Amino acid sequence: MLEFKKIELSDKEWIDRILSLSDYRGTEYCFTNLFIWDGTYNSRVGRFKDFLLLRAGTPGERYYLYPAGRGDRREVIEELMKDASREDGNLTLIGLTRETKAELEKLFPHMFKFKMERDSFDYVYDTDKLMTLSGKKLQPKRNHLNYFIGNYSWKIEDFTPDKVDEVVEFSHEWCRRYECNKIDTLAMESCAVEKCLKNYGGLDLKGAILRVDGEIIGYTIGEVLNSDTVIVHVEKAFQDYRGAYQFINREFVKKIAPGYKYVNREDDIGDEGLRKAKESYYPIFMLEKFTATLI
Repeated sequence: MLEFKKIELSDKEWIDRILSLSDYRGTEYCFTNLFIWDGTYNSRVGRFKDFLLLRAGTPGERYYLYPAGRGDRREVIEELMKDASREDGNLTLIGLTRETKAELEKLFPHMFKFKMERDSFDYVYDTDKLMTLSGKKLQPKRNHLNYFIGNYSWKIEDFTPDKVDEVVEFSHEWCRRYECNKIDTLAMESCAVEKCLKNYGGLDLKGAILRVDGEIIGYTIGEVLNSDTVIVHVEKAFQDYRGAYQFINREFVKKIAPGYKYVNREDDIGDEGLRKAKESYYPIFMLEKFTATLI
């Protein structure tokens, strides 16, 4: 019988090791995301041989992350089927890409129905494009960037663990200004961000802080996701500083991403404003996601 537990910071070493075996590019396959969003999704982790398992939701409405790792994938999925049946439901798998969807169809022909999940598509960008903002399409971004550079007394610095308290204070002010408590998606995100910040050092994240006249007006956090991709988890700035987002976005990518082909800026969770903002940077491709449910 499979066993699942609350994810803890001490699980990072073994989970990172298993995730590296699959080298998946999806945001779901990142310890930081599994850890900081566990309260929102009521998720628990488990291990079956050399596979990472994740179960979320509530009894009767359980779902499982498509397993990452190495070994007999048919065997591990059959174990998930048994677990789902004990939970009074059919197996539902999330986080499938076109590649893993094809793999599942080959292993279990005609046994699953699939649904495309647009709100979960990851926005993946060419690293060089984000570092240079070159080309006609990105001219508006360069205009905002140049305005910021020329009109504010700014400083960009590394986000080191000793600055967590100051960033937490900024994050709280950001939420007050933009009324996180009145918007469900921002309220959920604020909980995940709070957990991320409080565990910043232990998660071994990289970050940048943007100051104007000595005061924090923005910050960003990310890390290496797989062999060719870095991921940006958090990016916040005060919108009344024109060009702040464009500036910290570019500077952080220049710091964290050299040597990596892609930058994954995660999904838009169905938020129309966030969708427009991410589309405006012209991703090189969207990492499509599917849900699979046992028929």
